[in-house]
Amino acid sequence: MSWKITDITRAWRAPPAFRPAVAADAEALAGLHAASFRIGWEAAEFERLLADRLSRALVATDGPGGRPTGFILTHGVAPEMEILSVAVARTHRGGGIGRALVEKTMARLAAEGFATLFLEVEEGNRPALALYERAGFREIGRRPGYYRDAGGKPVAAIAMRRDLR
Repeated sequence: MSWKITDITRAWRAPPAFRPAVAADAEALAGLHAASFRIGWEAAEFERLLADRLSRALVATDGPGGRPTGFILTHGVAPEMEILSVAVARTHRGGGIGRALVEKTMARLAAEGFATLFLEVEEGNRPALALYERAGFREIGRRPGYYRDAGGKPVAAIAMRRDLR
């Protein structure tokens, strides 16, 4: 078996901790979002969403009390919620943080009585599609040309659904 440097650094890392996001996380979440997407959201947008009683956000940190390394943000009205965004720091990808964020969020929403979780993902975003498919999401439709790729070419949004009950 051969080891990569990412395997070794991941082995030395503290296991991630998870907690609800708070307003003080807005700047860090904006940084994670900007590093993960072509068009990042401002900290003010995260502050607004975190203050909204219809939002739920979970943060992964590099150990208890550590800095945010990932997040998931959902919004909606019972019985439905939508995943607005999921991001994991590049240095922490591949270690199951995204999967844990999605699974923990689905469990929390189900416990709160939500029945269905929706999302949209850019066609061609293979890591995200694999994550959502493993979590039980199924494609329910497409929005042609909803996104633009790095070269400005129109790319479809894939709408997905996961029943929580």
